[in-house]
Amino acid sequence: MTRALKVLIAGTGFAGEGHAAAFRAAGAEVVGIVGRTPKVVKDVATRLAIPYGGTEWAQALAECTPDVVSIATPGGVHHDQISQAIAAGCHVFCDKPMTTTGDTAADLQRQARAKGVKTAYAASFRYTPSIRHARQLVAEGAIGAPLEVECISHFNLERDIPFGWSHRKEDGGGRLNNNFTHTLSIVTAVVGDRILSIAGDVRDDLGRAPIVEGVHNFATRRDFIPKDLTDPNLEWGESNVEWSYTVLARIESPLAEHPVSVMFRHGGLQPRFHEDHIIFYGTEGAIYIKGHYGSGALSLFHRDHGWTEQPLPDDIAATTPEVQGETEQCWHYLVNEFIRDIRGETVEPYPTFDEGSQYQQIIDLIRRNETWTDVTGLA
Repeated sequence: MTRALKVLIAGTGFAGEGHAAAFRAAGAEVVGIVGRTPKVVKDVATRLAIPYGGTEWAQALAECTPDVVSIATPGGVHHDQISQAIAAGCHVFCDKPMTTTGDTAADLQRQARAKGVKTAYAASFRYTPSIRHARQLVAEGAIGAPLEVECISHFNLERDIPFGWSHRKEDGGGRLNNNFTHTLSIVTAVVGDRILSIAGDVRDDLGRAPIVEGVHNFATRRDFIPKDLTDPNLEWGESNVEWSYTVLARIESPLAEHPVSVMFRHGGLQPRFHEDHIIFYGTEGAIYIKGHYGSGALSLFHRDHGWTEQPLPDDIAATTPEVQGETEQCWHYLVNEFIRDIRGETVEPYPTFDEGSQYQQIIDLIRRNETWTDVTGLA
């Protein structure tokens, strides 16, 4: 295929604009964008110089005849949008969460395989430079055989962010869908992708949030927090998703004799005291990466030298997209791999609907909170 691939975007917010920029950087042609609100779609399409803007997804698929669709909407509408795109023979790039349940995600995986289209699942923070560096170091044996991984993050999110999709399970909200998906992808990218077993606990420690009109872009939702939260006329929406979680996993690694133990600890509303971080421990050393998604500095531990910050290797620096924002940087990297794969070039394995379906089913299991053992009767 020598012509530019045609891409249709679903979603006009932060993710939609970010996906459009990433596909253009990869050499694709963004031919259309679809959203819910006519004026917003028109404004975004005009500002981004996208020739088609509409509010009906099926109509846009028919009129734009894209090769690829990019799904940048909340997870609650993903299943129908993706089903229609697959039926039209489109390759699909989908932001996380893939859908809102394991069953619907597995259904999309089956549809894509039956139709023979390629898929990409944007649990994409595995592509930060420091995570790619960690993967290289672990593969080279820098920490010996991997033993355990620790992923710790506390976001201290504002409790009064306006009520929206992030508060509702049926719309793809919750910290498992929007944080755990990334950290699980990071860990499997570094130590191995065969997840053997999982256990977890979730907690909704938010309760409710104010209902405010006019919120469109997820990235600017903080700007709409009401100034007077005691206003008796203010309406409130009830959260039904987790804002904190603790997950334990065992992952098989081709670099270790025994399964790697992993702990994922996230408090969406809790303040951090020490830095968020990801640590990979091994038989001969350890790797510490600053930041909740491992986008900060990387330090290597050796028993004879202690902790030493490591410079980014030239080959990784040279293949890091030159764009602002770690989210955008990772989208650009994955989109480029996806487009190259569609064109028939050889690329490293990247997350697809296989991972998306598996992750969604794992999230369903964690949310059941059924891993506790009652010990009240023990002496």
